[in-house]
Amino acid sequence: MLFASFLGLGLSVAIVGPTLQDLATNVNRNISSLSFIFVGRAFGYLSGSVIGGLLVDVMNYFLLLGISMLATTVGLYLVPFCKTAVLLTVMMCVFGTSIGILDTGGNVLILALWGDKGAPHMQALHFSFALGAFLAPLLAKLALGPTASAENCTESDFHHPALNRSSEADSEALFGVPNDTNLLWAYAVIGTYMFLVSVILFGLFFKNSSKQEKTTASAQTSRRAKYHNALLCLLFLFFFFYVGAEVTYGSYVFSFATTHAGMKESEAAGLNSIFWGTFAVCRGLAIFFATCLQPGTMIVLSNIGSLTSSLFLVLFDKNPFCLWIATAVYGASMATTFPSGISWIEQYTTIHGKSAAFFVIGAALGEMAIPAVIGILQGKYPDLPVVLYTSLGASIATGVLFPVLYKLATSPLDHQRKENRKSEDQKALLSSSGLNEYEEENEEEDAEKWNEMDFEMIETDDTMRHSIIETSRSSSTEPTAEIYNQYPSNALVFESSPANTGSSI
Repeated sequence: MLFASFLGLGLSVAIVGPTLQDLATNVNRNISSLSFIFVGRAFGYLSGSVIGGLLVDVMNYFLLLGISMLATTVGLYLVPFCKTAVLLTVMMCVFGTSIGILDTGGNVLILALWGDKGAPHMQALHFSFALGAFLAPLLAKLALGPTASAENCTESDFHHPALNRSSEADSEALFGVPNDTNLLWAYAVIGTYMFLVSVILFGLFFKNSSKQEKTTASAQTSRRAKYHNALLCLLFLFFFFYVGAEVTYGSYVFSFATTHAGMKESEAAGLNSIFWGTFAVCRGLAIFFATCLQPGTMIVLSNIGSLTSSLFLVLFDKNPFCLWIATAVYGASMATTFPSGISWIEQYTTIHGKSAAFFVIGAALGEMAIPAVIGILQGKYPDLPVVLYTSLGASIATGVLFPVLYKLATSPLDHQRKENRKSEDQKALLSSSGLNEYEEENEEEDAEKWNEMDFEMIETDDTMRHSIIETSRSSSTEPTAEIYNQYPSNALVFESSPANTGSSI
């Protein structure tokens, strides 16, 4: 269900670009004056990331994702009916809030379910988003037919007289049926898909109680790195540069190829397609790579590939063959960095809703700020390949930041391992000393038992001795008494004999 949700997320985000011309026609504006709807969506995405980070720690995951999917459904259904630019911008802001909650909640739920073992699942989650973004233009082409997209419109299309009505004239109704019903069907198909996924998510919520879900989440071992806040701040910057460079190159490579490299529009479109094509394919292959490679290894390989390819882009910026090869390698190298970064940080410190929202905001700010700044610089310096310099600078920044992240994450861990070893040795010593004390106590108890037994034997010997003595005494006194009873007649004889002798003399 998470993969299905992110497939719908990719469809919802990417459908706006191919239908931008039709949306501008629907609100009677030109494309140049309608670009602020992307600012509204980005602001809503930032707000949704913050709200999702706060709610994901206190709400049931399935309930939160179901509500965000349902809100996205409502936004998709209402966008084609908007008849004013202000209302369309507000609707895009609400739409961005719901997808921000969905993005943050989905990443946190992957970590809550699988923890640091969820690298393949994280790669599959973001591949689902890339697949949805790939399918959205195809769906728009099937629904709308061969209409002019935003990228292929000329300057005269931007200032078509039918689109330059005043806001007072076109604001009679806030909602209305669009002139082109194909636009309605394009958004309705995606909205219906999102609604079906939300219904299943609500079913999972009613099937699994909130208490069970929170118990499962709390049962996991929680880790907190010593430099937890510093890691989050550096990861904020890491995703800021990475996502900013990814969106900048994907957005401006077409105009760069036509104005700076001298390519035809068909060739420039092919260059843009090969970037996103290799990006999606390698994100799909990363599902299998993540089963045998650590997230840190994948980040290092991605950094090496992006740094090498961006360097070749800068050095050979007008060579078509090098542009094709380097663009393909650059798209492949950028594919796995974001999901690998989330899986990597989970190995060292537990990521909750607020933490996930923090670095998702960094990615969203990079998506907003860097392309806007590069657009201004490209206008001021049209002869310089500012887009390629941005890619090289971002690759250098991410290549420098990741070793610092790794050092902060692992250095206290080594110290903690040493302390754990010391504590284990102390426990072993205490257990061995406890055994010795136990043996000594057993010996003392045995000695006391033997002493008691000896004392009892001594007592029995004394009683026996006394009884023997008494019996011997009693046996010795009986003959003496018999002898004494025989003596009196003789004694009388002896006593009377001297007197007789005396008188006779």
